[in-house]
Amino acid sequence: MRFVLAAGAALLATTSAMAQTAHPALWPKAHSVGLVDAKTEAFVTRLMAQMSLREKVGQMIQGDISSIKPEELREYPLGSVLGGGNSPPLSGNDRGPVGDWIKTAEAFRQIAIEKRPGHVPIPTIFGMDSVHGNSNVLGATVFPHNIGLGAMRDPALMEKIGAVTAAESAASGFDWAFGPTVTVPQDDRWGRSYEGYSERPDITKLYAAAMVRGLQGAPGTTRVQNGKVAASIKHFIADGGTHDGIDQGDARIDERTLIDTHAPGYISGIDAGAMTVMASFSSWNGVKNHGNKSLLTDVLKGRLGFEGFVVGDWNAHGQVPGCTPGDCAATFNAGLDMAMVPNDWKALFENTLREVQEGKIPMARVDDAVRRILRVKAKLGLFDPARPYEVKAELGAPEHRAVARQAVAESLVLLKNNGALLPIKPGQKVLVTGSHADDVGLQSGGWTLSWQGTGNTNADFPGATTIWGGLKAAIEAAGGTATLSADGSVTGPKPDVAVVVFGEQPYAEMVGDIATLEFQPGDKQALAELKALKAQGIPVVSVFLSGRPLWVNPELNQSDAFVAAFLPGTEGEGIADVLVAKKDGTPNKDFRGRLSFSWPKNAAQFANNVGQPGYDPLFAYGYGLTYASRITVPQLSEVPGIDTSLANVSTYFTPGKVAPPWKLSEDGAVTMKNVDGAGRQEAARQYAFTGAGHVRVTGPSIDLSRQTNAQMSLRIDYRVDAKPAGRVTLGVGDKAVIDATSLFAGAAPGAWTSAKIPLDCFRKAGTDVSKVSQPFLLGTDAGLTVSIVGLKLDADPAGAACPAP
Repeated sequence: MRFVLAAGAALLATTSAMAQTAHPALWPKAHSVGLVDAKTEAFVTRLMAQMSLREKVGQMIQGDISSIKPEELREYPLGSVLGGGNSPPLSGNDRGPVGDWIKTAEAFRQIAIEKRPGHVPIPTIFGMDSVHGNSNVLGATVFPHNIGLGAMRDPALMEKIGAVTAAESAASGFDWAFGPTVTVPQDDRWGRSYEGYSERPDITKLYAAAMVRGLQGAPGTTRVQNGKVAASIKHFIADGGTHDGIDQGDARIDERTLIDTHAPGYISGIDAGAMTVMASFSSWNGVKNHGNKSLLTDVLKGRLGFEGFVVGDWNAHGQVPGCTPGDCAATFNAGLDMAMVPNDWKALFENTLREVQEGKIPMARVDDAVRRILRVKAKLGLFDPARPYEVKAELGAPEHRAVARQAVAESLVLLKNNGALLPIKPGQKVLVTGSHADDVGLQSGGWTLSWQGTGNTNADFPGATTIWGGLKAAIEAAGGTATLSADGSVTGPKPDVAVVVFGEQPYAEMVGDIATLEFQPGDKQALAELKALKAQGIPVVSVFLSGRPLWVNPELNQSDAFVAAFLPGTEGEGIADVLVAKKDGTPNKDFRGRLSFSWPKNAAQFANNVGQPGYDPLFAYGYGLTYASRITVPQLSEVPGIDTSLANVSTYFTPGKVAPPWKLSEDGAVTMKNVDGAGRQEAARQYAFTGAGHVRVTGPSIDLSRQTNAQMSLRIDYRVDAKPAGRVTLGVGDKAVIDATSLFAGAAPGAWTSAKIPLDCFRKAGTDVSKVSQPFLLGTDAGLTVSIVGLKLDADPAGAACPAP
């Protein structure tokens, strides 16, 4: 099953290195296991004989629960619904109890299976992005993201993680997890890097099979009644190999690289019985994967023997040339079986029905797609009435949290431990600080309760433990004392050691794409905190949370010990299990994590992966210290190797500092002075207008089209000190402005507040968001005094709105 024909090798030699059409003979063979049997196929055949064309087409379309009502299934018999990253259950409360999700699932299911004239009862299949646990539901166990799991190198634990994810998903009413992600990221600037287990396919190959077994059980035994769900290995194929690390971009690679680097996870996942495969937004050498028949049909369903169904990604079929989200015969003809069309499902339904009737989509293609979908539904047990909806309290069960806690402990990678500072000794006085120390949302990252992982508070994670909470309990159990300092300040006796927990802000696809690997370009708050502690002679342990390796040489230099904790999820005490010694001074647990991504030596080392020519990282693939290691990390170069300021398109002003390459200035009848803000001395700028004038941020021309399409907002953290005497305007860009008088007239004088104005408000007002050299413009024609402490783009849509007229 793992061979390449000699004829195939000869064909490769005569084929263009940048071919757009795959050659199946070059690919290893695989085969779905446990999906096809005579009884199931006979059942599906009988069912299909009763179905109308309208019902068959319906099976091929998936709508999002935010845009479809259960009763609409009577007219549009869709085969599937999904809950998108920001889509709430029917109650409208995306932070509601699990019962809201169960009621939502049951509402769609009951309409789909009800007996009515001219209708064949067929249950819907409900899909969710359970990418690191059942992470869309309040109270669920949230595991480390894949980048951390890859550092464990523990397939047995991965299978347990898959089983827990399945149990908590099935108990929430879901039938289908959109995972595991088996991408092999090659450029760490990609905003989905943390969804990959490794930059090499070896770990991914092992983990794909383990996660499929965990989610689905042994091939042929998958039943939602037993707490199992359908897996979806994704995103087919090479989404992690796109040029310049651009999400939804183009993988400009030869077919041999496509096979050797990006295919192994799919092959092992199919061999393990994966029921579905999700196609990728991205392209291979200029051809969109959603429209590439040679990959979807000839390779995936042919050579790789995949017998489940292929589902699309969010409106990705609309990117195929000649297509729109509501009309795309080409994607079905290429081999897509079910299109994910969140909002335009009615249009896609009607257009697809018409195109089948006109012969543009062959009936044989429709029957193949429907058979595959019904096959999975039957094998998953969806036609059986029994459901595990409320069999027991699965979400956040102690045994589930124990698995996640173990995963956190195993995923930590010790990069530096000069002077054997770690583990924290019994009886020590420990200061814990940093932006991420006491925040479950920050330690969980993207795809957690919301798409981008933003807008979360600790109250949204009942039963979870912050890193601070875990450290406090472990330190005190060993006879020490732990103090949490919000700003890093030291009061009372000098601590024996400080633990600083900091890292990236949450992000997901597209929003997470970056231009360089410098950590916190334009905002060095964490570095300043580290320097302040070191200046007091306090030994420092850094716990760094990130979705990718980043250039952190300045932060490493200010740290005696440095732990890459990636994005650990809800069980923060797993970090304390490794960092804090027992009462007798011996480690409770040793570090076992090893880098599955190479750590960059400078901010320009985007794609310096193991095995490539010129490989020269700071910390190599497989690096990771233990408590037995006696390696001293020397002082590192702090030269980034690239002008990192040019990468900053989203942060303009942070407390006390203008973020390069931007400039903050004023003109007209306005004066500026520094005032206190954000709990810091002179961290804000106060602008007093006595007549017409402006405050503006200026810099290089940038393209904010993707940020606008991703529903990002301009966030202003401000305080009105004297209410406006006239009209106030805001602008993004050089020409168009919107009336923002209500934001300043309605604010309580003297109170700090924030406003988030969607970039789309400015685009609708006439701004060309593709060419912006002035991302902030505040103007008035009369009196106003306002203090500003923060200006940046914000990915969290909560509370964002255009100002009231």
